[in-house]
Amino acid sequence: MSDPLKPRDGADVEAAIQWALAGGKTLEVAGRGTKRAIGRAAQWDATLDLSALSGVTLYEPEELVLSAKAGTPLAEIEALVAASKQQLAFEPMDYGPLLGAAPGGGTIGGAIAANLSGPRRIKAGAARDHFLGVSAVSGRGETFKSGGRVVKNVTGYDLCKLLAGSWGTLAAMTDVTVKTLPRAETEATMLVVKLDDAAARKAMAAAMGSYGDVSAAAHLPAAVAARIAATANAGAAVTALRLEGVAPSVAQRKTVLEAVLAPFGTLGALDEAASRTFWRAVKNVMPFAADGPSGTRDLWRISTVPAHGPDVGRRLAEQADAEILYDWAGGLIWVALPPSADANAALVRAAVAETGGHATLIRAPAAVRAAVAVFTPEPPPLAALTQRVRDSFDPNGLLNPGRMWAGV
Repeated sequence: MSDPLKPRDGADVEAAIQWALAGGKTLEVAGRGTKRAIGRAAQWDATLDLSALSGVTLYEPEELVLSAKAGTPLAEIEALVAASKQQLAFEPMDYGPLLGAAPGGGTIGGAIAANLSGPRRIKAGAARDHFLGVSAVSGRGETFKSGGRVVKNVTGYDLCKLLAGSWGTLAAMTDVTVKTLPRAETEATMLVVKLDDAAARKAMAAAMGSYGDVSAAAHLPAAVAARIAATANAGAAVTALRLEGVAPSVAQRKTVLEAVLAPFGTLGALDEAASRTFWRAVKNVMPFAADGPSGTRDLWRISTVPAHGPDVGRRLAEQADAEILYDWAGGLIWVALPPSADANAALVRAAVAETGGHATLIRAPAAVRAAVAVFTPEPPPLAALTQRVRDSFDPNGLLNPGRMWAGV
């Protein structure tokens, strides 16, 4: 592989892609590399390093809009909006600790490309739901723009939504625009302890269906809860529900939740500081961090219907030594399994097939990622549509070829 191409602006990105086209080369599209280990273990001729495309180009707090170059660190953006009492409401997770990298290294372009979201996904949506506009260069070597600075209901295809979650396989984003939202004045977390997975799912469903306006719901079995400082002393499984807003509202809704959750078991609570620490750990899946007890395990991310989450977890626990963390009221399941390439993949895919959903292999050695499907294989009609979309943006398969699926 040749030295990385490190463009300074959008024109340089276009020139780099045109150079690769002329030479018949393939490019790895990367920002700061915090998610480089996610995806198939493919090979490329050169790396298109977008980390030099950094800096906020526009921020208008009163308009709830921010534009930044794609390589801008998320930490920089989050600090900027926090100073104006705002936030990125999709609460993007940081993959660094899971993959053995330093925390805080992700970029806004990487967050969009991976369609990141955190525990607030159940209320605020994922990155694509806050993605307003983009400037990018396609695999044809053509610069294009889509969207703008406001949310509009118009006729036409929203390319922003298409690029979100494409993992750099369609275009190299150079500048993105996202909406920001006010940050909650305070927060608190209600806890229910000693619930099994099935009972926790019912408790979370009851809380989500109440007037509590819950912004996050997670269930941590005892061994997993013990690895987070805020719940380490519980000595049992912990089911957590977050409340955000102005102080009087949080206090009132806490009373509502206490009445809803009392029939399920023993209740507890986390104050604002402990709540923020707890949900930061859940967001970044810190119990399964690379430098922790589960650091050598294969890590899978499963998305399914919340009502089916315990069924998936039960099957994996019965057939393997699985460690599990449930987020999104049971709809997002993080599963750490002892290293075993083919067996783990077959087990996870079978469990998801029974209930519906999809599974992604997040952490595993390169040999494993080369041997098994990292992203859920698509059914033939959908795979054909995916290929047609890819051909429209990148007919020569120049950008991140093979990262998501072989031959795509």
